[in-house]
Amino acid sequence: MTVSEIVTNKIIEQLEKGKIPWNKPWASANAINYVSRKPYRGINILLLDAGEYLTFNQVKAAGGSVKKGAKSHIVVFWKMYNKETEDFDESTNSKDKVIPVLRYYRVFHISDCEGIESKIKPDEKPEVVGIPDKDKFAADYMQAEGISYHQSHSDKAYYQTESDSIHLPLTKQFDSAEEYYSALFHEMVHSTGHKSRLNRLELAQYHDSKSVRSKEELTAEIGAAALMNDAGIETDKTFKNSAAYIQSWITVLKNDNNMIIQAASRAQKAVDYIKNKAI
Repeated sequence: MTVSEIVTNKIIEQLEKGKIPWNKPWASANAINYVSRKPYRGINILLLDAGEYLTFNQVKAAGGSVKKGAKSHIVVFWKMYNKETEDFDESTNSKDKVIPVLRYYRVFHISDCEGIESKIKPDEKPEVVGIPDKDKFAADYMQAEGISYHQSHSDKAYYQTESDSIHLPLTKQFDSAEEYYSALFHEMVHSTGHKSRLNRLELAQYHDSKSVRSKEELTAEIGAAALMNDAGIETDKTFKNSAAYIQSWITVLKNDNNMIIQAASRAQKAVDYIKNKAI
């Protein structure tokens, strides 16, 4: 089984249990490495619950041990390999081509370890850049990027590439504030794919096929959920927890083992981009 298949199966397993992996704290409760104190990123955020994690060797080095019967979790990363090709690349002055290969290693949650004390104090707050003012955050991002924002009495929410504009129904048309911000952040993530920003192929080819649309939509879903959690908005109060919604993603992911990994990576880049512009 490939790494992509392992990851996809884990995500599908959560969906089949009625849990939406991306509707969980992204920054408000980080999964971090016990030794480096760095938060895990990308697809790993969807695979790991909050808390501290250690590799088996890190557990031993810290003077601890893994509890009998404890289950490990995988952490995914890209490893770059140089492969010689027949074509000479003038930009690198070499025939070597860098090929990214997906790899993983295993970690244990600190609760599954003995003889190791957590470095997180009970009253310690995670070191993250939150979103204290949701409306200002969105307005600052759109102003910084020159994105126009329009609300009208309609039944559509969308980002228009040609005019670089976000369109939403009137605020009062939404059933709740959670629904409104979910839609707004979703379209903001779409906007990062514009050619003047992250130049995301999936946005440029959005109308070419259902497969391409699904990839871009999953990126926007994961990115929006990340921003929702940064803003302290409960994602389980949005309409996107229906059985039909969950089943639709199960079907899509079963047809493409690479989609969730790629979408999580693109969503991370989109969230980073928006935050760098707005905060």
